[in-house]
Amino acid sequence: MVNPPYGCKHVGCKWVFKKKLRPHDTIEKYKARLVAKGYTQQEGEDYFDTYSPVARLTTTHVLLSLAASHGQFLHQMDVKTTFLNGELEVDIYMDQPNGFIA
Repeated sequence: MVNPPYGCKHVGCKWVFKKKLRPHDTIEKYKARLVAKGYTQQEGEDYFDTYSPVARLTTTHVLLSLAASHGQFLHQMDVKTTFLNGELEVDIYMDQPNGFIA
């Protein structure tokens, strides 16, 4: 817990709660996570650049055709925590969540 500098905007946050269910609709476990309300930021004021970690469709087509022409195998993987611990170049201050007592 720190006091942000004067004039610094805060990013809000909220709790997201979810129930994980088994196949017969019985509860397997409860999950909770604290997420930042990044959608409250404004371009040019709070951030300047955005990056989208996706490939162009033409790049995908080229890779598939190269693999097919050389008789190679392709594997697909999904990485859900790619940006979980990313390095930030600026300081960002988040509001204290509701109900939190320090």
